[in-house]
Amino acid sequence: MKLILSTSNIMSGSPSVIRRPFFEKSNTELTSSLRANFSSHQSTTPPTNGTQAPSNTSYKSWTTNSDAALYIPTHTPSLLSEPRKSYDITVKLFYLPNIPANRRCAQTREAIELVLKELGTSSIDLLIVSFPGISFDADDEDSDLDDPPSAPQSTSENNDGGCLDSGVPPEDIETMITTWRTLEKLQSDGLVAKLGIAEFGVTRLSKFLEQAKIKPSVNQINVRDCCVVPKPLILYAKQQQIELLTHNDCTNILPRGTLRQILGSGEHGSGVLAGEGNEDGLRGDVEPQWVVKYTAVVKDRGVVESKGYFAAAELREG
Repeated sequence: MKLILSTSNIMSGSPSVIRRPFFEKSNTELTSSLRANFSSHQSTTPPTNGTQAPSNTSYKSWTTNSDAALYIPTHTPSLLSEPRKSYDITVKLFYLPNIPANRRCAQTREAIELVLKELGTSSIDLLIVSFPGISFDADDEDSDLDDPPSAPQSTSENNDGGCLDSGVPPEDIETMITTWRTLEKLQSDGLVAKLGIAEFGVTRLSKFLEQAKIKPSVNQINVRDCCVVPKPLILYAKQQQIELLTHNDCTNILPRGTLRQILGSGEHGSGVLAGEGNEDGLRGDVEPQWVVKYTAVVKDRGVVESKGYFAAAELREG
């Protein structure tokens, strides 16, 4: 079974959703926003048979089965309030670790369609993709094609709120280019104006550009411990007319253990999955597939009107 999780527009949500540090890391923002949105829908579930809704509300009362997927929670689009030309819309799609790359064509189109429907528009300005296993190191920028040592896949964040790596090696350039062809088609079809990548150093970027038909307009860099982008990358990006942007995202934004905790029946769970005291929940192994983040900024005011996340997962019966 496919699961589609959503945060709704976190800029217009309840105080529990939006009163957080502006530069909060994306993994924390995603998980806290999902929990807040789930809780909001559970608390507004209408009573049945004229009685008060029970505290342990069944997930079926605040989720929806549609188009062969379970939407968690029941989702209503938050359409943009002004004409499309008033906005800069940026979307970042996170391909998650240990998910076959041959699924990405369908996953990419599914993610983009959800965002377009959410905002009530037919195009986005910038689509950035994050490939699994890539971590930019400002101190060792020339080693960005080396495979990192294997490590256990993380299920949570560091004690300081930072991101733990997924423990998977970077993909080869050919695999990335195969995925990139799907994005190039989206741009050719007019759904996306510009394309972007994340965490590419000079070596990886130069090899990537050799095979890309449409080169990226943006390269996002997560400089974790400093604010200095290496000079060779600055010069090369300028030569290739690629804009360098910094960001605060995690590549492994939704580990499997975190997702199971959010959907589970424990203290911090939403009760979608069966567990102790919840025999009516879904049963099986849940595996995150992808996450997409979208932001719509009103151009002339520089105000973020809409921001949110969708995440897809597969539930396989055990």
